[in-house]
Amino acid sequence: MKRILQLLILLALLPSLLALYPRHRLERPGPVVLTLDGLAVREEARLRGIDLEVLLDRYRDQGVRGVGVYELRTEDWVKRGRALYADGNLLRLIHPGGGFEPGWYYLSPREPEDLDLIADAWTLPQHRIAWLDRVWIGFPKDVLTMPLGPDQAFILERYRKGNYLVYRPYNERLRSWPPPMPEAIQAVVFAGEEALGFPDRLAEAARLITVPVGYVEGAEQKGVAAVARTRPTLRVFSLQAEWQLKLSPKAAADKYLLAARERGHQILYFRPWPDPEKTERFIERVEQGLAASGIELGEPRPRELNLPGYARFAWLGVLAGLGLLALAYPQPLGALLAVGLLLGSFVYAGGQAGPLLAALVFASLGFVRYREGLRAWWAAFGYALAGGVFLAALGSNTLTIGGLVPFKGVLLTLALPLLLVALAGLPKDRDLRGLITAAWEHRVRLGEVALALAAVVALGVVLLRRGNTEWVPGLELQLRAVLQDWMVRPRFKEVFGHALAVVALTQPWPRWLHAGLLAFATLAEASILNTFSHYHSPLLVSLARTVNGAVVGLVLGGLLAAAVWAVRRWWSR
Repeated sequence: MKRILQLLILLALLPSLLALYPRHRLERPGPVVLTLDGLAVREEARLRGIDLEVLLDRYRDQGVRGVGVYELRTEDWVKRGRALYADGNLLRLIHPGGGFEPGWYYLSPREPEDLDLIADAWTLPQHRIAWLDRVWIGFPKDVLTMPLGPDQAFILERYRKGNYLVYRPYNERLRSWPPPMPEAIQAVVFAGEEALGFPDRLAEAARLITVPVGYVEGAEQKGVAAVARTRPTLRVFSLQAEWQLKLSPKAAADKYLLAARERGHQILYFRPWPDPEKTERFIERVEQGLAASGIELGEPRPRELNLPGYARFAWLGVLAGLGLLALAYPQPLGALLAVGLLLGSFVYAGGQAGPLLAALVFASLGFVRYREGLRAWWAAFGYALAGGVFLAALGSNTLTIGGLVPFKGVLLTLALPLLLVALAGLPKDRDLRGLITAAWEHRVRLGEVALALAAVVALGVVLLRRGNTEWVPGLELQLRAVLQDWMVRPRFKEVFGHALAVVALTQPWPRWLHAGLLAFATLAEASILNTFSHYHSPLLVSLARTVNGAVVGLVLGGLLAAAVWAVRRWWSR
């Protein structure tokens, strides 16, 4: 039965790999467009005393074609002298008999033709007052930050000059619908924390937008995924303004290059530094890095992916792997575990059950089936790669490779395989009663307590952190930076897990310690599946990261095993 299931896994690999070829062709990085934040560059022009058009022309000549153009708000009209704005209480004090209402807010445009534009902008009660040769429109709400539509003249001028225009509309639930949408734009990236039309008009917003929608990774804008389901999307990389400006131009440029090379970002959105020389160094380093990586500057193209129907053959491999996993345990325990994993995956992940099940099964298979020698590591590594293929074949589509629908179950893929391997390490010559009795009568040693506490702390750090920078030690951040300069950086969980596997499989440990080390070594295989679950990363990048992690981990594991051997030899004298 085992041979048949292993053969089914091999047979399922071929169509699954072939099904991933369209994704591979689609994943070539670039073209990308360097894009300046429109508000930030306008502020730079003001502080440097340079005309905005002149400054934008300079950036364009340096290779920065993109400009993020925000929708104008009332305060923008006021700053540019296009309108006056005042509190009704103040106006009532100045002109008691003018009819100004306390608690209202009044806007008076410079040009009479703008009156209708303001009156039609929002679904608010309003009234008009003529005073000092001006017409004032009053509203019962402070409208200083409310949107008034695009700056059409500016957009047309920059379009004529060859800029790539990223329009940034605001979502305002009191605005009139539909809001004006400029024609001379190449992409839309929503401003603020909500997509245009959220929560009730997202379908209308999607029909209104005729250009690709940009998805800003990490921004967590509400409603973007709903709009993107019916619109082509572009991946946008942008650092928070405060963080970017604290970084050196080199450090910031490296993050943008990594995003373009390894994560499929197409719009590199940044802000100028207060020091113009820093901005120039940043632009120069990014452009040199892109050229060295063979990534073109140009107009980005949306990526749409529909894998062929035979990608579903990956299910055959996943179910065969589940059968192998069941056979690794005494029955009926193995069958119960297999049924629980299958049903639990569907209950937890729904339509993403296949990728989740592939991650849980193939992260565990190697170490639950082999217990001695480095052949266990080879088996575990091979099963993890096969699982990565099945996971990618079942989970890759337009929304997942665009980062809009993430893999569901990252924490489970890190925790459950460890438990499955630990469970497989229990003595098989005892029944449940015997295991409980042995555990109850076991004399606890101080060394065992120390090891157990260290294991709990390490596992807690792994599960809680999951790549978040706030949990990353400074030394690890420095190592990441060094590794990224000369290779696709492996995940530290993989390096750590592979090294532990070598130590566990090449030394004569007590059974309980051997099983515990193998359980922790499963972190490497779980991390490999986690790597392939980042659908937005190109497949070859994920493969390179996995291979690099295995090589570095094996080298480190060999050194640690040699050190353990030396300590054992010294201790036994």
